[in-house]
Amino acid sequence: MSTLLSGLSLGHFLTLGAVLFSISVAGIFLNRKNVIMLLMSIELMLLAVNVNFVAFSRSLGDPAGQVFVFFILTVAAAEAAIGLAILVTLFRNRRTIDVADIDTLKG
Repeated sequence: MSTLLSGLSLGHFLTLGAVLFSISVAGIFLNRKNVIMLLMSIELMLLAVNVNFVAFSRSLGDPAGQVFVFFILTVAAAEAAIGLAILVTLFRNRRTIDVADIDTLKG
């Protein structure tokens, strides 16, 4: 595995992370109507951060960054599960998951 990645430098991984982060920010700003797409963009943003953590961890030889990625993945999985549960509940009550229709929630 290390021979496969030996030709890639830290800059390559940081560029990949920056591209993923830019795509996720563009997904958030361009698509504000579909909640599922917003959740997917947030997950992609967390993935970009994870790529950067692993790249710096590999570059510095410190496994702390890779351990921190597991915590981020745990939070991302919990966020996805809770977000989808909220969406299912909203869809059952309002028959839509459009952001424009959901923003008038009343407690």
